Amino acid sequence: MRAVRSRLLGLPPLRLPPLGTGHTVHRGVRVPMRDGVELLADHYAPDTETPAGTLLVRGPYGRGAPFSTLFGSFYAARGYHVLLQSVRGTFGSGGEFTPMVHEVADGADTAAWLCEQPWFTGSFATIGLSYLGFTQWALLTDPPPQCAAAVVLVGPHDFWASSWGTGAFTLNDFLGWSHLMAHQEDPRRLRALLRQLMSRRAVARAADGVPLGAAGRALLGTGARWYESWLEHPDPDDPFWAPMRLTRALDRMDRPVLLIGGWQDLFLDQTLQQYTRLRDRGVPVAMTIGPWTHGHILTRAAPRVLRESLAWLDTHLAGTRTASRPPVRVHVRRRGWYDLPDWPPELPAQSWYLRPGRHPRTEACLGTTAPDTGAAAPGWSFTFDPADPTPTVGGRLLSPAGGRRRDDRLARRPDVLSFTSQPLPHALRLLGVPVAELVHSCDNPHHDLFVRISEVDRRGRSVNVSDGFRRCHREAGSIGTVRLELDAVGHTFRAGHRIRVLIAGGSHPRFTRNLGTGEPPVSGRRMTPATHTVHPGTRVLLPADTEPPDPGSGFPSGH
Repeated sequence: MRAVRSRLLGLPPLRLPPLGTGHTVHRGVRVPMRDGVELLADHYAPDTETPAGTLLVRGPYGRGAPFSTLFGSFYAARGYHVLLQSVRGTFGSGGEFTPMVHEVADGADTAAWLCEQPWFTGSFATIGLSYLGFTQWALLTDPPPQCAAAVVLVGPHDFWASSWGTGAFTLNDFLGWSHLMAHQEDPRRLRALLRQLMSRRAVARAADGVPLGAAGRALLGTGARWYESWLEHPDPDDPFWAPMRLTRALDRMDRPVLLIGGWQDLFLDQTLQQYTRLRDRGVPVAMTIGPWTHGHILTRAAPRVLRESLAWLDTHLAGTRTASRPPVRVHVRRRGWYDLPDWPPELPAQSWYLRPGRHPRTEACLGTTAPDTGAAAPGWSFTFDPADPTPTVGGRLLSPAGGRRRDDRLARRPDVLSFTSQPLPHALRLLGVPVAELVHSCDNPHHDLFVRISEVDRRGRSVNVSDGFRRCHREAGSIGTVRLELDAVGHTFRAGHRIRVLIAGGSHPRFTRNLGTGEPPVSGRRMTPATHTVHPGTRVLLPADTEPPDPGSGFPSGH
């Protein structure tokens, strides 16, 4: 079976170099840490006297499939030594697993050990996805001189930003991930499989409970002891987060870095930030953003990920290629792949205003001309009830329920405002970061705002395109303008389709619902509704054009 998997990964349709060598796997290699703990790793050794280089992969999900194939066998068969290591407290490695806390020190100790091995090739690169991306940034807070390059796939560098960056805890993703980690090493495989199949419902039930600390603990049992501590520390300056906020790595890494993300990946904003910070410092960096969720990186995205990652490593580690690539490569829905000289591209910002109809709730619309904003101009109101919170439908989730989803029912809820344009006369290419400027007031100082852009087809079916969310604290009843950046996006609205803007007071359980009382989510129980009013003058700015692609700002690459 191993040979079959390797042959499949070398098939011509993937446009990969052919398998060049056999390899041997040395399992359970012990790597000592400074505190005496030993971490287990598997060493994939290519059967060649002229290896291409060495790769370091560190993660918490075990050393079996799919990681053994995608990062071990795949690269070893192409001449690379690979060290695939289980981080502290996982799959036989010593110590206790506390997410992200030990990765800076353990990564440095692993790299030092690696460079002393007789088979070490003199330089190494790091590679990996998700948590395996975080372990790379941990090492790159002080890059070893032997580190020649990095390939970070949907990997965060700042866990506070991932969990609390909107002001509300990212509940569904990180309660669900904690549940996965609490049970991933269950020795009874049938029970583990059944638990995985039932996990989505179980996490949703726990997320509905209050207080969140007790409800989460009822789900997690004795596992994932870190969960409550995440809920208890919303402040980004709290020393609690110091080991998990690695923005300094973006200021210290000076070797070539390839970043790969997805428009519907929960870490998209951090991938874009990584590119911008490295680019501004003159670091050789390239970025690819595809039409993917987080989970697609190992499935739909795998052929492109493997091709681009291998080309990067062959160029910047092995030195066997001199291939160049554009700084930015993005996929625009219905237009295909674009090569760009930078991110974001320079596209004009189109203003789309909320406009009233004869019956504001049922006939509210979206147009390109500003409405009357005089004192007598009516607004649009809705009430968010935390006892029946506005549900999450699709979007940038870790859950399989994320990505592009039909949201017709969401638009029809009484706690959601819906504004829909007339059918578009021409296709509209949207590429960049949409911005919502909401003229807004609320009768409760504790409230949230959720804004979504969707596409409505000729049959009235609506699908999400881009979201934005923020927890707000403002004097009750005061009118102000809230500027909200939505998710970056590459999308083309078809001619004849319509643009829809949805506005709500929450998106549960993606984000913890606002109880309306100011109580901390870990212990809060009381709930108070919030009535919002959105006033005329509210608009959404779309980085968009209706013209054919301009070679000066990006064009279909054909890759």
